[in-house]
Amino acid sequence: MNATAIKLASSQERAVTLEDVLDDLLADGVVEAEQAGILKSVVSAEDRRKRHPLQIIADRNWLDARHPGHKLTLDQLSEWFAAKSELPLYRIDPLKIDVPSITGVMSYAYASRFGILALEVLAEEVVVGTAQPWVTEWRAELERLLGKSISIVVINPDDLARYLLEFYSLSNSVLGAEDRREQGSSGVQNLEQLMEMSRTGKLEANDQHVVKIVDWLLQYAYEQRASDIHLEPRREQGNVRFRIDGVMHMVYQIPPGVMSAVSSRLKILGRMNVAEKRRP
Repeated sequence: MNATAIKLASSQERAVTLEDVLDDLLADGVVEAEQAGILKSVVSAEDRRKRHPLQIIADRNWLDARHPGHKLTLDQLSEWFAAKSELPLYRIDPLKIDVPSITGVMSYAYASRFGILALEVLAEEVVVGTAQPWVTEWRAELERLLGKSISIVVINPDDLARYLLEFYSLSNSVLGAEDRREQGSSGVQNLEQLMEMSRTGKLEANDQHVVKIVDWLLQYAYEQRASDIHLEPRREQGNVRFRIDGVMHMVYQIPPGVMSAVSSRLKILGRMNVAEKRRP
């Protein structure tokens, strides 16, 4: 191990601190000593507790001392950090993430507690991303519970915060909508209720879970520069696909009852006839 890696390596089994990162950046000639010294003295304890050191440094818009004219972005800092930790940097492509599968690995509470996110679920292995590669107390427990080995990768702390919330929010909304639909169908007390539920597809288009799903789909399609959103009903699971640059991408699978409510929600937003079921 080279000398410049000593500071971060000493962070093993504890969260890396701002001082750790700044000292190694300084040793590598990435930042100036004056910059590092000032930043150490001005950052509050609350900011240190709530934000990752790389995020704090990236916000300063410093120039890379090795490459004049080039700013130290969070992506560049994350790449440097991954190399220091001797782990691969994983760049999240939401279109390639199997959201139901990765959110089934662990609960949101567990993932947020340790600052980790499952990224791939393979036959014998689960790939887990983190922005704190030296905090690994969760690894043995997760391997035991899953019966699979854990492969750790480094991810950009901004991406971790964003997708941790986004993936679990979407998954919970779909599950919540499905639960609401099943509860509604099992709680029919009379003929009037039965007729009403059959007419509305058993799940209200304005249900909070359905609203969240549709909002996410529209926002996500916009971010991915999709030209089309395809909702494709199927007997077991409905498919949601985006057309991006002429290529169709599978985005998510939704239970039939929830898909029907999502379609109705979109029709309401588009001021279409919700009762029309015979054509797209």
